[in-house]
Amino acid sequence: MNVTMDDFDMFVRLLSAVLAGGVIGYERSYHGRPAGFRTHALVCTASSLLMLVTVYEAHWVHAGAHAFTLDPTRMAQGIMTGIGFLGAGVIVKEGLTVRGLTTAASIWITAAIGILAGIGFYFPLLMSVVMTLGVLSLFRLIEARMPTQVYYHFDVRFARSAGMSEAALRTMIEEHGFSIANFSYRLDGEGRIRRHSMVLRATDRSSASRLSETLDANEMVLEFRIAPMGD
Repeated sequence: MNVTMDDFDMFVRLLSAVLAGGVIGYERSYHGRPAGFRTHALVCTASSLLMLVTVYEAHWVHAGAHAFTLDPTRMAQGIMTGIGFLGAGVIVKEGLTVRGLTTAASIWITAAIGILAGIGFYFPLLMSVVMTLGVLSLFRLIEARMPTQVYYHFDVRFARSAGMSEAALRTMIEEHGFSIANFSYRLDGEGRIRRHSMVLRATDRSSASRLSETLDANEMVLEFRIAPMGD
């Protein structure tokens, strides 16, 4: 088999797609996300492969009496539409908490980077990889230091005979810097256990740990759960 310059060019484009997707995927794997190194590398390579089908159509479409030309932009639209199903698969909703949005966005942009590799746009490919890693890594540090509001889903259970009233519970929570929304009531265990669920909001990320320590030391608390409503 004779290797032509087009074959070498296709190899370079696919290799750049594997490397670009792998670099972004490694960042996701490092932070324990389910769609990581291999997933991103495959997404980027698949996008590049599909674009090569249209960019090098002369290698497999033989001109005849009814010659036609494929439209690479329609292939790109199909890739970005199809990748939405994969992105949706990493988004998980647990109660009021939604996770995986950032990973879904990284899969989406990785597909776009694969398209750049497939058409041979190496400079914007390199810039997009650098900017994507910057958003995923550097922006994480910036976001941690920004004065933003943090939301938590809070669930606590008391024995029904316990002396803590709703007013006392609200006061304890607010003393730790939280505001309360969606306060709910429920009786479990044939009416023996009172359960309250709510959404808490604070501007200090350490408020959750302080509230956890207070609840842990309170003998009236049977069980509690504080879950951040992150991405």
